[in-house]
Amino acid sequence: MATEESSELPSSQKKSTRTIWAVVPAAGIGSRFGADIPKQYCQIHGKTILDISLSKMLAVPNIEGVVLALAKDDPFWPQSTHFRNPKIKLVDGGKERAHSVLNGLNYLQSIAADTSVWVLVHDAARPCVLVNRIEALIEVAKQDEQGAMLAVPVADTLKRSVQGTDRIEKTVSRENIWRGNTPQYFPVSALAEAIESAKRAGVLVTDEASAMEFAGYQPHLVADSATNIKVTLSEDSALAALYLKYYDAK
Repeated sequence: MATEESSELPSSQKKSTRTIWAVVPAAGIGSRFGADIPKQYCQIHGKTILDISLSKMLAVPNIEGVVLALAKDDPFWPQSTHFRNPKIKLVDGGKERAHSVLNGLNYLQSIAADTSVWVLVHDAARPCVLVNRIEALIEVAKQDEQGAMLAVPVADTLKRSVQGTDRIEKTVSRENIWRGNTPQYFPVSALAEAIESAKRAGVLVTDEASAMEFAGYQPHLVADSATNIKVTLSEDSALAALYLKYYDAK
């Protein structure tokens, strides 16, 4: 685990030339979405959410490829437009998102020739991410060896409820509060070690940055577009369709 004195990455990882991969966990069933199929296979403008998200990652300049974590015997993947794309490598997904990500990281470590491999971990259900924001994320991390993530400063008024009720306890300050998005960008080896450490300690990590935080790192926050929404509920897909249509028309 990194300490306050050792939270900088080893000098061997501070290379100006990095190999960039993406890991996309897509083994979930999306129960809150309320569809008959996993939400990543629902369509927007005639394309599945997963295919759109994969296309965004593959459009990142200089990316080596995408490691896609799928449920075992996924029956929908063979219909994907990316099914035979040689830049996409498959791994088995896990019970939780962190397990799927870790399987992807372990695959990358098995094929990596050195320690200069960095990974963009992106939610399959975020098809509206902008490639130029991913490029900005990568650029910031060139000077920030502790990694970085896309995020949006919270603009809404925040309320905390009394535990177990729907009554307001107090208004929460939104100062310095950000909404975490993806991709999140870290060195493969450091991220894998951080997730493993959190698992051993029984700590639930909901994203990659929280695993790195647990390990003592302070990832950089990179301002993202508010349009990079996560499709969680069925009504989210309608909003995503509007955003995608808007940017396609530009």
